[in-house]
Amino acid sequence: MNTFELEIWDDEAKCCTFYTVKDEGADLNETDMFFEKYENDVIYKEHIQQLISFVLNAIGDRHGAIDELFNRYENEVAGLPSHGHLHLGELHYHFPNFPLRLYALRITNEIVILFGGGIKDGRTNQESSLHYKWVDACNYAKRIIQSLKDGSIVINKQKRILLSFDGSSDIIL
Repeated sequence: MNTFELEIWDDEAKCCTFYTVKDEGADLNETDMFFEKYENDVIYKEHIQQLISFVLNAIGDRHGAIDELFNRYENEVAGLPSHGHLHLGELHYHFPNFPLRLYALRITNEIVILFGGGIKDGRTNQESSLHYKWVDACNYAKRIIQSLKDGSIVINKQKRILLSFDGSSDIIL
């Protein structure tokens, strides 16, 4: 895997800061590439809107990155949207047969790293056309988790941000 940068994708939500990864030399980060690929596709446009709403509203503004919303475990990453019927207060989340997956790594309830994703057209990730996106997300996640363990990346809980070991917001892995 090549060098990549962790960059803030959205930090305006009330409960959560979202990061993404951008490969060295890439024009777009993984999350933007995912959304741009499907946002104008007539088949997936409504699903993309639902997924963006789930990420920004349900996770970002209402609940944070709580376990209930990150319940689709797929090795090192979680697949979004969440799985099953969820009742959180007066809100109900249910995405039956949702055709898309966006992979994410929950660092804390206030910090999430979003990766790419694709069309879930198989029973498992291994059988789906998004297999390579899932593998990429797992590989990014492994490097990020290791960097958190060895102190190369530090969590600033008060500011809901990630920092390099030297206090810089520039995180290159």
